This record gives sequence, C-alpha cells and structure tokens, in this order.
Amino acid sequence: MKQKISTKRIAMVGLLAALTFVGSGLRVKIPVTIGGTSAFHLGNILCALSGILMGPWLGGTAAGLGSMIYDMTDPGYIAECWITFLTKFAYGMAAGLVIRAGKKEWGYGKAVAATVAGAATYAVLYLGKNFLEVLIVSGISDTAGALLAVTTRLPATIFNAAVAIIFAPILAVAISKALKQNHISLE
Repeated sequence: MKQKISTKRIAMVGLLAALTFVGSGLRVKIPVTIGGTSAFHLGNILCALSGILMGPWLGGTAAGLGSMIYDMTDPGYIAECWITFLTKFAYGMAAGLVIRAGKKEWGYGKAVAATVAGAATYAVLYLGKNFLEVLIVSGISDTAGALLAVTTRLPATIFNAAVAIIFAPILAVAISKALKQNHISLE
C-alpha cells in the first residue's frame, strides 16, 4: 500500500528547497588553482535541516532541488546541476536516515550526528567528483597530481561542513520545538 504525501509535506519540501536555494546563494566564491572555483556558503545548513525535519526521501529531495536550482542560475555551475542534485540529495538523505534511526524522538545530540553524517557523505561525494573531474577533464594523468588539486577544495568543504554541524542542529531543535508547541506535525 502506497503512503500518500500530504499537501503540508509537499509545501514544506518546497519551502526547504527555496531556503536551500537562498542559502546556496549566500556565498563567497574562491578561485582555486586547478578546476575553477570553490565557495563558502550557507546551503549545507539547509541540506542537513531538510533531512532532519523531513526524513531521508523528502529531505533529500528538498536539499537536492534547492541546490540544483541554484546551480541552474549560474553559468559556471549549470552543466553539473544534475550532479549537484545527486550529491545534495545524498546529504539530506544521510541526515534523514540518521535522525529516523532508532526511537522516534530526537534531540540536539542526534541532530548533530545526523548533520555529521550528511556532511561527511557530501564531502566524500563532492571531493570524489572533483578528483575524477581533475583526472579526466583537466588532463592531470597521475593520481598524486589529482589528489593535490582536490586539496584546494578542502578548506571550503571543511568550513561549510563545520558551519552546518554548528547551526543545523540548533535550528532543527528550535523548529521542531516550535512545530510541537503549535501542534503541527510533518508526518
């Protein structure tokens, strides 16, 4: 038997996708030696928050859509928008899987664990994509050279993960508490 998705949940996915889009736009681009640019941005906070609040499938969808649509607005990123959808979907999905594991009630500690899982999943996928891109597209034929090129993306990746790990759990707990106080369920 298929479970229907309520209008409220669809609206929440749209809201979180829109917030992810805005958070992704609040960025500082950094030129890197090989492979274009990297960026510090706030989109990852919303990717983790989407997974925590909406669970793996809908949270992943909100994270992926908001990030992908942002990429579609920038000529520098549009060609890879589908990859962004997949990697950011994985971010939200990993956070959602952790938050939904075990008992239904969760708190700050579990929200931190969920955000760490999402950030780590995304970092591996993002850095792996960049490694393959440098190896294949940029013409660097040795693995050591490609790994060295990918290290230029580490500072922004670590910063974005740290910011998400700090702020997403705080927001998730506050939003969850406000929803409960107002008798609003996202189920």
